Amino acid sequence: MTKKEIKLSVLFCLIFLISACDNVGLKAPSFAYVGAIMGTSFSIKANPLPETVTVKQLQKLIKVRLDTINGKMSTYLKESELSLINNKKTLQKQAISAELFKVLATAKEISQKSKGAFDITVAPLVNLWGFGSDGMRFEAPEASKIQDLLAKTGDQYYVLQKNDLSLQKTQQDLSLDLSALAKGYAVDEVALILEQQGINNYLVEIGGELRLKGHNKQGKKWHIALEKPTINKRELHKVLAITNTAMATSGDYRNFFEQDGKRFSHTIDPRTGSPITHKLASVTVLHASSMVADAWATAFMVLGSEEAYKIAEQERLAAFFIIKKQQGFEELATPLFTEYTRGEK
Repeated sequence: MTKKEIKLSVLFCLIFLISACDNVGLKAPSFAYVGAIMGTSFSIKANPLPETVTVKQLQKLIKVRLDTINGKMSTYLKESELSLINNKKTLQKQAISAELFKVLATAKEISQKSKGAFDITVAPLVNLWGFGSDGMRFEAPEASKIQDLLAKTGDQYYVLQKNDLSLQKTQQDLSLDLSALAKGYAVDEVALILEQQGINNYLVEIGGELRLKGHNKQGKKWHIALEKPTINKRELHKVLAITNTAMATSGDYRNFFEQDGKRFSHTIDPRTGSPITHKLASVTVLHASSMVADAWATAFMVLGSEEAYKIAEQERLAAFFIIKKQQGFEELATPLFTEYTRGEK
């Protein structure tokens, strides 16, 4: 599922956060590294660096790791491992890397737990509606075309075998898109690098996906800004003071088109092949893994607040929902989210 525009919106908040919340009147952090990867930007902060670790050395470790992940999971690089799998029309088993297997297995698990709301095969339907890599269109597709693609997409059309690290398609035109997991996975891997270097205070952000540990330069929890889900302007909704967790936000308030007075969202429900129609505007998920938080945020955005809340409770997930009302917005948080974000800021 394409989330580029929403991630850019979240990234705006993070830039606001980094420049306005944590460094007022302070010198630059011990380590600050920004750049581009996976079709988006990244920002990494850490303090302090151990004496045995240099800035140049750490930057190189991070860049090599990010390039490796991109080379396995990108749908834009023609020679990436995932692109080569997508381009093969075979129904035979294909050997895959342990790294790619891990991400695909997570996608499969969350697809099943979310009752199909999370689906890494949905990209053709997203493209059909004009929200994907094929470019924006402003009219609803024919119902017959939606049904044709629905018959060719779904979690059931790829099989993973752990014993030999293989993937097998049962639908030869099946295309896998990890845009809702790969950036989160990369965040987790960068965080692992930092911890292996003895760094215990950091903030890692890639395309809006986050992972945080320890404290900021002020010795407090990291302050993360959530944007109000308004269409025509950017406003701060609230600031979370959190640490030792990962966070992902998904929203449904900027990328859409209108036809005959009806609004069509960019968030496509893989189960129906059509845009969502419920009133959930955005959802934020906290989890130990940025990859898992990202996938669940996407799934919850499809499900809507009522069904998503039930599953979040069942899975013991910390989730925060902003729901559109006739006037303004309503907030809904799981007890675990309330518990985690309560306390001294």
